Amino acid sequence: MTKSCRANRLSIIFFSLITIFCNLASAANFPTRPLVMIIPYAAGGSADVLGRVIADEMGKVIGQTVLPELKPGAGGNIGAEYVAKLAKPDGHTFLFASVSLSTSPSLAKLNFDPTKDLKAVAGVASIPSLMLVSNDSPFKNLAEFVSAVKANRIQASFGSSGNNTGSHLVGELFKSASGIEMTHIPYKGSGAVYPDLIAGRITVLTDVMGSSLPQAKGGMVRALAITSSKRSKLLPNVPTFAEQGYPGFEFGTWFGFFAPAAVPDEALKIVEKAILQALKSDAVKDRLDAVAASPLPGPGSEFEKWYLTDVQRWAKLVKEGRLQKVD
Repeated sequence: MTKSCRANRLSIIFFSLITIFCNLASAANFPTRPLVMIIPYAAGGSADVLGRVIADEMGKVIGQTVLPELKPGAGGNIGAEYVAKLAKPDGHTFLFASVSLSTSPSLAKLNFDPTKDLKAVAGVASIPSLMLVSNDSPFKNLAEFVSAVKANRIQASFGSSGNNTGSHLVGELFKSASGIEMTHIPYKGSGAVYPDLIAGRITVLTDVMGSSLPQAKGGMVRALAITSSKRSKLLPNVPTFAEQGYPGFEFGTWFGFFAPAAVPDEALKIVEKAILQALKSDAVKDRLDAVAASPLPGPGSEFEKWYLTDVQRWAKLVKEGRLQKVD
């Protein structure tokens, strides 16, 4: 080996060691400023409420303030794209995502690839939804509703919190399962839907329990069905879709954390640990129990596998024609 080759090799080793040392030093000092939790949905919705509870508990664990920042729009894709493409990949900015991150690769035109441009950090939970009608509606169950639509006694419509959101997806899946036609009317967040539902300007809404449970208990709307596999102890008189003739009809709006794909593993592990610790807090557990949530795989590596499987599940539904792309 020549002296020049030996020198080049030593230089490579030296700079590699320097890089490793700098990364370790950076991880030891991380985080160096408040963290930003991007919530890509409207204020007051389930993601906003749950995200803020987790942010408070994370801050106690990680020793820095965790600042929730809303970036709603395009069914969650505006906020997701911001984290994937524009946020500095140093671990200080991360995404609190939901089910639209699984469906958008198949249903929407994206300027980024969530499966490549984002990295899973930690899974949180999956929350069932309620199919609701106005309390003044004549329908007491799914059979009455479907029968009226098929007999052309009503022109049915269903509201959602936006294209490709959970409330949109359940409506489309129920159209396919029941064989009925309903007009989709997207809103900017679930909170905007309820006045029209209560007034009867739209026929039904299927919304995640975090938002729909208070409405159902308040008496202004009536729950026809729940999307879980069994009845919830929170609303024991509300039957499942399966009980009403739709076996296998289940849906959960999941929540989890993602970061820019280029975030160093050392920083990612610190954020992951803080999230998992926050999920054990009484405040977060109480919030999840209050909406009948089921846990997801927590650690990033396990959640990543779960997420990619979910992406493929929705892609299959699109390929089968059970869901249509939305421009």
